[in-house]
Amino acid sequence: MLNTKNLLSLLLVFIPISIASHFLGWGSTTVFITSALAIVPLAAWMGTATEEIAVVLGPNLGGLLNATFGNATELIIGIIALNAGLIDVVKASITGSIISNLLLVMGFAMFLGGLRYKEQEFQPMVARLNASAMNLAVIAILVPTAVDATSPGIDAATMQKLSSAVAIVLIIVYVLTLLFSMKTHTYLYDAGVAETDLEGLAENNLAEDSPDHKVNLPLWIGVLLVCTLTVAYESELLVDTLEEATAVLGLTSLFTGVILVPIIGNAAEHATAVTVAMKNKMDLSVSVALGSSLQIALFVAPVLVLAGFILGKPMDLNFNPFELIAVTVSVLIANSISSDGNSNWLEGILLLAAYLVLALAFYFHPVVEGLAL
Repeated sequence: MLNTKNLLSLLLVFIPISIASHFLGWGSTTVFITSALAIVPLAAWMGTATEEIAVVLGPNLGGLLNATFGNATELIIGIIALNAGLIDVVKASITGSIISNLLLVMGFAMFLGGLRYKEQEFQPMVARLNASAMNLAVIAILVPTAVDATSPGIDAATMQKLSSAVAIVLIIVYVLTLLFSMKTHTYLYDAGVAETDLEGLAENNLAEDSPDHKVNLPLWIGVLLVCTLTVAYESELLVDTLEEATAVLGLTSLFTGVILVPIIGNAAEHATAVTVAMKNKMDLSVSVALGSSLQIALFVAPVLVLAGFILGKPMDLNFNPFELIAVTVSVLIANSISSDGNSNWLEGILLLAAYLVLALAFYFHPVVEGLAL
């Protein structure tokens, strides 16, 4: 019987197809599309390998490993794009990831889960804590842009230093959130997420009928290593063909970064969140969606800023103002809907409608100087 993971694994066929497209010169658009499809199952297998290894490492180290590799695919794509000089695409992918997790993923989870169950409940305390952390993230990416807007003539070096300092603060906050959730206040998360997380893990490992499931640690470390290297290679193909392919498809760098790249990088995670919601495990679904947004805002974005500093690329937190508006709106509506600890299909529709409106706005947003590829 085909489950979500098996369906995603069928996309592995696009790995040799994308490589063949590259070497046989089948065109940038073909390489771009096939490499994007190849990344999706690789991300899913990276997640499975991480979860298997986490079982052996125990709850604390395992939780840290899961948190670190939770958005590894996006981080790899971001670093490769950054090294290629596609800084506007990298910035757009950061805001797009936050938006897609808060609106698209939670929206589909609440809608499809709500069609099967009249109302679904999750931990409101965890949702409120995540909402507070997301508010901090919004402030952190808003401040450098506000400084630039209110200080005419500020030079790139100063903006880079400000962004790097803010990035360090965000990484410290991220480490503290891990300490809070894994050490000092685990009971808040154990109440609803732990048992559903174990269920999801068992399902991903195809081990529902095997309570004494043994983890082959060398095998899964090898799988994680191979998948990571393959994702890096496929990301190279994706980034190398991105400019020409998006031009042929009539897409702007802003739309590509905000809409396409996050969907490619997060597809496996999105599928997990929706699948568990349809099994009435909304605690885990909300945890995946909000947790992924926090990882992007508090870990991936700061790491990319610091990576830009190391690579000599002027990556900072000075975003397109419209991106900031979109992120702020997404955080506000997601916080509003998730604060009461229950959901239904109509709330899912509201989140999806908000995402569709923003996606349309990004699609029709005119290309301005500094944003074109």
